Amino acid sequence: MMNFLRRDFLKLGLRSLSAIGAASVVGRLSQVNALAQTACPTDYKALVCVFMFGGNDGNNTLVPVSTPSNPNNSYSNYATIRGGLALPQTSLNMIGTSKGDQFGLHPNLVELATLYNSNKNVAVVANVGSLVNPLTQTQYLQKTARIPANLFSHLDQQTEWQTAQAQGFANTGWGGRLADAMQGCNTGGFPLIVSLNGNVLFAAGAQSSPATVTAGAVAGLQGFNTTAPSVARLTALNNLLGFDNGLELAQASNAIGSAGIHQSTLLNQALASGKALTTAFPNTSLGNQLLQVAKIINVRSGLGVTRQIFFTFLGGFDTHDKELNDQATGLTQVSQAMQAFYTATQEMGVGQNVVTFTESDFGRTLQPSGGATLGSDHAWGSHHFVLGDAVKGGDLYGTFPTQKLSGPDDATTRGVWIPTTSLDQYGATLANWFGVPPAKLATVFPNLANFKTPPPAFL
Repeated sequence: MMNFLRRDFLKLGLRSLSAIGAASVVGRLSQVNALAQTACPTDYKALVCVFMFGGNDGNNTLVPVSTPSNPNNSYSNYATIRGGLALPQTSLNMIGTSKGDQFGLHPNLVELATLYNSNKNVAVVANVGSLVNPLTQTQYLQKTARIPANLFSHLDQQTEWQTAQAQGFANTGWGGRLADAMQGCNTGGFPLIVSLNGNVLFAAGAQSSPATVTAGAVAGLQGFNTTAPSVARLTALNNLLGFDNGLELAQASNAIGSAGIHQSTLLNQALASGKALTTAFPNTSLGNQLLQVAKIINVRSGLGVTRQIFFTFLGGFDTHDKELNDQATGLTQVSQAMQAFYTATQEMGVGQNVVTFTESDFGRTLQPSGGATLGSDHAWGSHHFVLGDAVKGGDLYGTFPTQKLSGPDDATTRGVWIPTTSLDQYGATLANWFGVPPAKLATVFPNLANFKTPPPAFL
């Protein structure tokens, strides 16, 4: 219990100082072992997570049109079950697969469809979700295999997607554990992982803590200048943070404050000396976040980093009603911001070195709900995008669920898809590309060994 309270205290210290997050005192002490264990690559690579909070409806994100590999997955079958939520076939952005199947992306995913079809650097990974082990409909209904805890709960499923721990309590995220596995590979004193959403669980490691950055804001302490009174105040603050009062919790908080000030100084200096990007980003929440990520990647040399992980987010995907309007608004942001970010990686010459991927709480029911303004309810497996020049794009990976109520992939009677690709497998492909040593992969994804089929080879 004491460790939990101490961790919460450290997080509060980060927020109250409004500083960039730093590794905890324990984390810095344990870094010595990490340095000795990790063989650090010399090239640059970055992973960028786009988390769609609320549970994005995968059924209208990726629509079956003509699928010879599974006749049940026709547009007519989809439209019959979806009813008033069905998107007109003529409005879809058509994409093909290596199996000869035809799908349509949501009408507002124009930019991602173009990158999928023309550039071949967007892949779709079908029916991904939180799992403990492979699971069939029979096993789920008869409860003869382990099932993720608290399915259909926003908070629990957001936690499971961020931690890759489908049962039990987790105080680290898989992004943080990924950073732990590569600890010591960055030499400039700047954290390996950066969050644009505060101290999210995804970014918390046993040895790593994130830099927390607000899009468009100047990092670090404000209100100080070179005048004598201002210098005196800053000196006094630094003296207070460095004072040894013998209290462990206070010392830990002070250490985080000092490190946050130092790291924000590093970032501000690097950004000030960096070359301005010319790529135009949409002036939206996600657009501004990904612009901030691009600016940080652009000064990677000045920060002394070879590996980086970023967490970005967008809310508004809990579409119990008004889904046709609200999901369209959210997916427009996702598509336009990801396309602009990809263009920026081209401008910076790191298209092969940066991979952007999506996550969300869960998918939504194929069968609609609500009254006059239709929506859909919480479900399970959903479809996700991976973007970058390193991606084997222009194809669909994994198994698209059979579009049939009470069919072989339905956990209920409403089109709640039992995932056929686990989050662990999805993440393992990203981690392998990132350079995580195979011996450390099981630490990042504890349930990966339960899945005997290889992870999807989209990288």
